Amino acid sequence: MAIIKPFRGIRPPQHLVEKVASRPYDVLNSDEARHEAAGNPMSLYHIIKPEIDFEIGTDEHDEKVYNKAFENFSNFKAQGWLQQDEKENYYVYAQTMSGKTQYGLVVCAHVDDYLNQNIKKHELTRRDKEEDRMKHVRVNNANIEPVFFAYPHNDALDAIVAETIKSEPVYNFVAQGDGFGHHFWLIDNEQTIATITATFAQIPSLYIADGHHRSAAAALVGYEKRKQNPNHTGKEEYNYFMAVCFPDNQLNIIDYNRVVKDLNGYTDQEFLAKIGVHFGVQKMGTEIYKPNKLHNFSLYLSGSWYSLTAKAGTYNDNDPIGVLDVTISSKLILDEVLGIKDLRSDKRIDFVGGIRGLAELQKRVDSGEMRVALALYPVSMKQLINIADSGNIMPPKTTWFEPKLRSGLVIHELV
Repeated sequence: MAIIKPFRGIRPPQHLVEKVASRPYDVLNSDEARHEAAGNPMSLYHIIKPEIDFEIGTDEHDEKVYNKAFENFSNFKAQGWLQQDEKENYYVYAQTMSGKTQYGLVVCAHVDDYLNQNIKKHELTRRDKEEDRMKHVRVNNANIEPVFFAYPHNDALDAIVAETIKSEPVYNFVAQGDGFGHHFWLIDNEQTIATITATFAQIPSLYIADGHHRSAAAALVGYEKRKQNPNHTGKEEYNYFMAVCFPDNQLNIIDYNRVVKDLNGYTDQEFLAKIGVHFGVQKMGTEIYKPNKLHNFSLYLSGSWYSLTAKAGTYNDNDPIGVLDVTISSKLILDEVLGIKDLRSDKRIDFVGGIRGLAELQKRVDSGEMRVALALYPVSMKQLINIADSGNIMPPKTTWFEPKLRSGLVIHELV
């Protein structure tokens, strides 16, 4: 059962929220963060991407960079740019994209639920990235950014959210850059708080949608602190970490596509013949072609789009991993034909989130930077949950959730 609690959030005053709030640390590079934060000392990038306060080229993993994050976090609080709520609350955080709004509950999840795999993951994590985020949590003694969870939708929680959003939001703005609406409410009624806590206690599992490395880092730092405290009681704030939990029926996963630098020595005709062994190949012309169903792919090569349809026998509908289009394409195109064995380390391949559109794939191939592009039909929430429930792990770069959570709306301190 899911163990959660309310918390005393640290938040910007209403009139400063647009100056403080930022995109997550891992969706932009240092140069982009430096550009977005230019002229704005209140930008959260000074805490989550503190290398921007040093000369260009400074290693973001340098010890002085982590220390700068803490210095800036302390300064934000001293300046009143971030202020702590007087009591423990839950919060509602809603996002609007393309006319659709999804409503999440901001809670503190329990470290033990992660360690016991009651918070379920669908991706592997890399130790170097875990350690980076662990250092950031340690030095700030806080979860500066939330993780993104899904839960099986629940009528009682839906009703609480519906009642909460009848009031005026504390924050309500459209972010520059992404153009998405961000809306935020407090839940401070004690009875409502108790109901939320009790309702989550009846939910079997939570699912990590986005933020596997942040989840791992937060849980592992909490576990460290537990081991380091001889007077540990289990009630300390470090036993929890911040998450925004969305009902699964409100979430959509969008496509996560691939671009490759070369054809592994093949000509166009040889390459198409090779993939034709396992796929029906149909040339679609110069207009962008988007996959229209499971096991249908689109390929862009030398100015033309192709429809690829996996042939019967190339996948197993009863295998939760083998049936995924990312598995089919990784095995039968990237590995067997293009010789790409490890998606995590091979420098010949790059990945493009579907939010950028298929025109981005075409652009990167037409520019000569890449030789071929492959677009996939997106994974469904049902597939993600089935895989997590079965204890399986998806291949790398399978899911892309959009919109991303805005960072800086609320922070959780571990004290």
